[in-house]
Amino acid sequence: MGTKAKGTRAERELMHKFYNTGSWIAIRAAGSGSTPLPCPDILAGNSQRKLAIECKSIKGKSYYFDKKEIDELIQFSKLFGAEAWVGVRFDNLGWYFVLANNLDLSKKNKVPSINIKSAKNKGLKFEDLILKEKNSNLY
Repeated sequence: MGTKAKGTRAERELMHKFYNTGSWIAIRAAGSGSTPLPCPDILAGNSQRKLAIECKSIKGKSYYFDKKEIDELIQFSKLFGAEAWVGVRFDNLGWYFVLANNLDLSKKNKVPSINIKSAKNKGLKFEDLILKEKNSNLY
């Protein structure tokens, strides 16, 4: 399966996870990476919170983001009044969510990155993400 198809499948999986909670709803912004305008992969919300999520489904142990992609997620989130999150689905480990402004920076190029260890230390599993109280200091 190609990377694009794998990413689309992961985004749809996440959208359904939100919907299946019974108290959250989510939409997938199809083609979010193909427009010059800032746009997250998933917008999710309930009556108390709004989340803008950039999704990645990866086979390896780490991922390096395009700095512009993370900057645009944060910009979109501020304008929309949402929390900016990165959702990473590691094969065989499931989803982890890290605040976009809390990603690691690579030592060499200072680009936003995530690895399994950091995701487990800084991130939240899906169940914890949806139960977390809104904190205005998050974004």
